[in-house]
Amino acid sequence: MTADLEGGDWIRGITIRQPWATCILAGKTPENRPTNWPWRGWVLLHAGKAKPDPALLRDPLVATAIRGRELHLGAVIGVARLTDCHQDLEGAPLCSKWARPGAWHLVLADVQKLALPIPARGQLGPWKPTEDLVAQVRQQLPDLGS
Repeated sequence: MTADLEGGDWIRGITIRQPWATCILAGKTPENRPTNWPWRGWVLLHAGKAKPDPALLRDPLVATAIRGRELHLGAVIGVARLTDCHQDLEGAPLCSKWARPGAWHLVLADVQKLALPIPARGQLGPWKPTEDLVAQVRQQLPDLGS
């Protein structure tokens, strides 16, 4: 493992409200955000603690994505590579059925679900995970970042 990987600068955390966090594990991309994220690389997908709005769970797109999946709260539930962040041009077609007009779109690739969610605290914006948290993720995904 390189010094860069050991230092933790290669990975960040992103807290996402449910049901959107679970939708990402089911193939949702992009993740909509109010501001541009210049950082690129691996991100821990952290499901926020707030319970989801029941109306969202009935949305056909969401209901199909989360069917049969547990909506974990307050835990890292997966990882992905953040490869791009863009806004669709005004009047242009949206880049995805998940994209929201006017939002910045975080494009996620190589999404991997953790077999066992890891309880953790997140925060708004990209955050730097503790070495212990990254070690717990790597127990489940030993090839992450290599």
